[in-house]
Amino acid sequence: MELKEIITNTFKELILPELGRIKEENKEIKNYLSFINKRLDDVNIHLADQSRRIDETNKRIDRLREELNARIDAIHADLLKRIDETNKRIDETNKRIDETNKRIDTIHADLLKRIDEVNHRLNRLYEVIVRRDEHTQLEQRVLRLEQEIEEIKRKIAA
Repeated sequence: MELKEIITNTFKELILPELGRIKEENKEIKNYLSFINKRLDDVNIHLADQSRRIDETNKRIDRLREELNARIDAIHADLLKRIDETNKRIDETNKRIDETNKRIDTIHADLLKRIDEVNHRLNRLYEVIVRRDEHTQLEQRVLRLEQEIEEIKRKIAA
């Protein structure tokens, strides 16, 4: 048994101190792993919080996007309505312009007719004036001729 004790003692002397160091290192590793696990838990909690905050931010962004889209749609609808009203007013204005143009054309035609009538009357007046002038000239000529005949008769009688 001595051999067994020697081997056992040898093992105890060589291996046990190593096993003790391995156990200590194992404890240190476990402590370190525990510390790392706590840090990982903290990081996971922080990541979960960040993820929650990102989700909340995304929800806010989605609400804002919906609100902005609704406002844009309302503005777009209002603009379309205003454009339609403006187009109707433009159409009404165009109708009024067309009516005014028709009235102007009617007045223009009437004025041309009146101008033609006035020109015709002026032409007749001119003809009358020319005839009167010719008549006056003829009267003066006849008077002169009568005076000349009287003079000739006096000369013959004398």
